[in-house]
Amino acid sequence: MTAVVDGHHHIWRQADLPWLAGPMQPRIFGPYEPIRRDYSIEEFRADITGSDVVKSVYVQTNWAPATYEDEAAWVQRTAERTGWPHAIVAYADFSADDVRPQLDRLSRYPLVRGARMQLHWHENPQYRFAARPDMPADPRIARNVGHLADYGWTFDLQVFAAQMAYAADLAESCPKVTFVLQHAGMLEDLSPAGRAEWRAGMVQLAACPNVVTKLSGLGTFLHRNDPAHIAHVVGETVGIFGAGRCLFGSNFPVEKLWTSYGALIEAYRDALSRFAPKEQQAILHDTAMSVYRIGA
Repeated sequence: MTAVVDGHHHIWRQADLPWLAGPMQPRIFGPYEPIRRDYSIEEFRADITGSDVVKSVYVQTNWAPATYEDEAAWVQRTAERTGWPHAIVAYADFSADDVRPQLDRLSRYPLVRGARMQLHWHENPQYRFAARPDMPADPRIARNVGHLADYGWTFDLQVFAAQMAYAADLAESCPKVTFVLQHAGMLEDLSPAGRAEWRAGMVQLAACPNVVTKLSGLGTFLHRNDPAHIAHVVGETVGIFGAGRCLFGSNFPVEKLWTSYGALIEAYRDALSRFAPKEQQAILHDTAMSVYRIGA
């Protein structure tokens, strides 16, 4: 059985996350009472038992923006204490006049391999994170994202289908930066028109050779582990990007709201069973190892 690299998971302390520690606020993934608590690396490792996960990547969890370095430092200490996770995608504010002072501070932490600032915007306010839909087209964003090349870091890109043209322009303007498209482009409109818009945007992004995509978070809008939906998104995405530009991510513990890790990875393995062993190896292990330079 192919060893797995979890290219997208979170650990957190409730006290450090305003959206967990404060009053209940509507979230994109629905009611979240079961995860309004600490989620430790020890619990994550218990969750992955029996799933053949050998490495993992921590992706930032929206601590208060001013504490971006504190988050990276805490995860680095966790890794030094436990050996997990194996890479960090930190937060930085790419709307700043110059992001480099932030990146310089983050470079103190050896496991940092990239950064994420969520740029997704949607007509539904509950799905909205960015201030406006054209944030990926902002010249300041592009200039700052381009600086990541000097650090050898990725940019984890999070947009909806309607923003993908902007996102493709951003990727084209930063050819030396690897972009990791989050959650396979966040397909949320399952109507024929919605699926067509998403697919067209994915084709446009795949035309940028510096964009890879993460097969993760596919229960976000369904609020369940749906193997048929996973199979559809995986099949379409791998067909568009190719296996060598796709990687698996669990999005745990968010997906723990509706499924177990074992059931989730089983759904992905079933979806990938149509592909050759080398392709499965790429998606479940090799792409993440390369993109996030795990072990470097």
